[in-house]
Amino acid sequence: MHWVSGYERAWRGGDLDAVARLFTEGARYWPSPCEPPEIGLAAIRKFWLDDAGKTFTMSSDVEAVDGRTAVVRVHVDYGPPNQQHYRNLWVLRFAEDGRVAHFEEWPYWPGKNYSAAQ
Repeated sequence: MHWVSGYERAWRGGDLDAVARLFTEGARYWPSPCEPPEIGLAAIRKFWLDDAGKTFTMSSDVEAVDGRTAVVRVHVDYGPPNQQHYRNLWVLRFAEDGRVAHFEEWPYWPGKNYSAAQ
């Protein structure tokens, strides 16, 4: 949870320098399990710029840990002017130095369709 707290602080503060403290040089960052990952620190920084200046609240709980892999349930609520609620699972694979080498987000948007239209 120390890493998740650091992620939240950096994300909330738009601290792009923190990306190197949180992720390995060649980290793979999947914002969705069905899309190609952002690869490397520069790509992760660029991806983070999309959320710069947004107001949000975040809470999280560890669901599972196995060696250097953790699954964390994350709730994010973006505030005004655009209200959006997310419930996510993060799959985190840590390198020996405590930074994340693999970040995989499984997002869910409550109230939205979650199955293919028939």
